[in-house]
Amino acid sequence: MKANLTGTDPPSDDALADIEHLYEMVEMNEALTFGAVRQHELREAAEILNAQLRTEISQRELAEAALRESEERFRSLFAAAPMGVSACDRDGFIQNYNSLAAELWGREPVCGIERYCGSVRMWRPDGRLLPHAESPIVEVLRTGLPALNVEVSIERPDGSRVPVLTNFAALKNDQMEITGAITSFMDLTERKKLEQQSLRSQRMASIGTLAGGIAHNLNNSLGPIVMSLDLLKMKFTDPTSREILDVVETSAQRGAEMVRQVLSFARGVEGERVTVSIAQLIREIEKIVHETFLRHIEIQTRVPPDLSTVLGDSTQLHQVLLNLCLNARDAMPAGGRLVVSAENWELAADHPGLSENPQAHAGPCVLLEVTDSGMGMAPRIVENIFDPFFTTKEFGKGSGLGLSSSLAIVKSHGGFIHVASELGKGTTFQIFLPAQTAIAAALPPSPALELPSGNGELILVVDDEAPMRKMTQQTLEGFGYRVILASDGAEAVAIYSQRSTEIAAVVSDMTMPVMDGPEAIKILRTMNSTLPIIGVSGLASSTYGPKLALLGVKDILPKPYRTSELLMLLKHVLKAAGPVEKRSPLSGSP
Repeated sequence: MKANLTGTDPPSDDALADIEHLYEMVEMNEALTFGAVRQHELREAAEILNAQLRTEISQRELAEAALRESEERFRSLFAAAPMGVSACDRDGFIQNYNSLAAELWGREPVCGIERYCGSVRMWRPDGRLLPHAESPIVEVLRTGLPALNVEVSIERPDGSRVPVLTNFAALKNDQMEITGAITSFMDLTERKKLEQQSLRSQRMASIGTLAGGIAHNLNNSLGPIVMSLDLLKMKFTDPTSREILDVVETSAQRGAEMVRQVLSFARGVEGERVTVSIAQLIREIEKIVHETFLRHIEIQTRVPPDLSTVLGDSTQLHQVLLNLCLNARDAMPAGGRLVVSAENWELAADHPGLSENPQAHAGPCVLLEVTDSGMGMAPRIVENIFDPFFTTKEFGKGSGLGLSSSLAIVKSHGGFIHVASELGKGTTFQIFLPAQTAIAAALPPSPALELPSGNGELILVVDDEAPMRKMTQQTLEGFGYRVILASDGAEAVAIYSQRSTEIAAVVSDMTMPVMDGPEAIKILRTMNSTLPIIGVSGLASSTYGPKLALLGVKDILPKPYRTSELLMLLKHVLKAAGPVEKRSPLSGSP
């Protein structure tokens, strides 16, 4: 910008050039000053932007690190979850899964249709196939609502099924749109086994109660029959009568054996434990099979000469072998081969069968095997064959008690049973019994003893069954005793309170109305602590044994009992107690 100068003399060209140059320098200076200020402002702005950018980068790096850590934690939890876990996309194709999920599926879904969740077949608890269209995961992907605690069974490629408890939940993005679903699978196999064991225990308890009632009633019915046989044999000595009485006696004994079989699986097995020769049992079974089985069934026996003996009840073990042979016969309707063998066996401490019976122990044992070439059984049948009343036979042809009672007998002997079966090839039952480490010397048979008689002692007989009371009365009176009867515990106490100085001993049933045997005995003991008492029961002796022992009653007769057993036990308790007149009627509580 040029200045407007006034004066008389006009400026020279040099002066004008200097002035113009001066103005240019001023303008340039102003421009430089403005540029410096602007550059400073830009520098400050850049520094601020750089600081913000560094902050954003740092925050983003922290966020990415946190995301990586979160993803790694999720992957670790996903892999280490104590259940199967899988995740699928919106279309139902599996994207991720852990090793437990693959184990439950029985396969690794690697590509294509295998990754589609609908390829995993599921079954309802009632055994019906669950269509994929009705699968909970389809509903979850459609609605986004979770499906919790859904119990199904997953079918594996080999056809086996695994019971699982499943939970389904939808996966959503920030806009709450469904992007997929996550599923968890909890294996219920062990829980189902425990439930089955619990149900079996409950059934056994119920059956035990039922069996106890049946045994009591049957033994009360058999009691008079068995007691009368000795009297009838003494009266009728001709061969024809003795033959008839022998048939009756055999039938009564078979009935008593049936009762014991019912009790054996329901409440455990009792019986006298003696040295039992398994080789002898096998020979007896072989004879029965040869005489009773059809000829198209071939039997083979294999027994080493040095086979160990076992400590047990010969009758019960005989029943086990017979049950298994009868089942083998029924499994071979068109004929086949039955092999009964035994061998000495050293049972290892890690044998899985030891967990089936707490009473079983590792060590020397006798291994019994019963093998048939019959139809075999499917795995699901094998799992249930020892359940009470379970049978694969036609209605009316099987009770379902044979294997149940056999298992109870074997367990009561400290052993266990293992079953191996294959459809179309046959079945093998293995029975492991602890071997005797020391062989007991065989005792010579006891000579026949003469039945002891009484000397007019008065015996109080207490029983709610009229036939039992009447037969006991006739038996005792026939052998020199006097008898007074009572139909229940209350009547027995009333009679004894009036005739305590006369009554020499009491024979009392246990299960009675109004007042049962143990309660009556407790009162009688307060009246006379030395009174000889014989307990009688149609149930297993373990039912009342401990309670009677506390009352000082050591002698228990199981129904049905023979006349000889009653007479000998009565003579024993009377001899131990001494004459009636030397006892103290009111000697206080024991």
